[in-house]
Amino acid sequence: MTSQHNELLWVFTQLPNDYIVLDTETTGLADKNGLPDIVTLGITLVKNQEIAESIEFETRPQRRISEEAQAVHGISNKQADKFEPFQSQWNQIADYLKDQLIVIHNASFDWSILLDHVARYGLEMPEIQGIFCSQKAATPWAQAMNFPCSHRGPSLDVLTEVLGVEDLRAKKDGIHGAKIDSLQAAQVVEVMRRYGNIG
Repeated sequence: MTSQHNELLWVFTQLPNDYIVLDTETTGLADKNGLPDIVTLGITLVKNQEIAESIEFETRPQRRISEEAQAVHGISNKQADKFEPFQSQWNQIADYLKDQLIVIHNASFDWSILLDHVARYGLEMPEIQGIFCSQKAATPWAQAMNFPCSHRGPSLDVLTEVLGVEDLRAKKDGIHGAKIDSLQAAQVVEVMRRYGNIG
């Protein structure tokens, strides 16, 4: 894909060669009781602009998983009851985050929930380089190209399709997962980096 709008992807060319991509699957959406709980947390490591590793943490939520959320990620309350508590896995998660730029597709959702868990359990957030929202960063380009966008920006599914990136979810009947979605986002980000470089 070549376009006169590729200059709008310039910001992706400024990403470091090494970063991590984070994604969560949760008990649902925020409601009157606050933010949802994390059920799985996925991290994909990108080193020298290549996928190096993907890992997923399964964390036992305090809230029940809504039917809508179960339909998205396929994890039942019975399954989640067997997961380890979030706080018991935090040190390992924090080691991945330390000193990294963290890329998140829809950062306002996932990062807020992660910070909520850190505060809730009295944990300590490691020093990081910053947060980069790939959804927000892709929005001007997607709008200029007339691709479907919500108020948050283009979805990961839309970007996967229009960029011709392999759809990893398709192999799992469309089911979302924190690991698979972080891996999908990493692949999409690197393709947008390449298009930004040839703008």
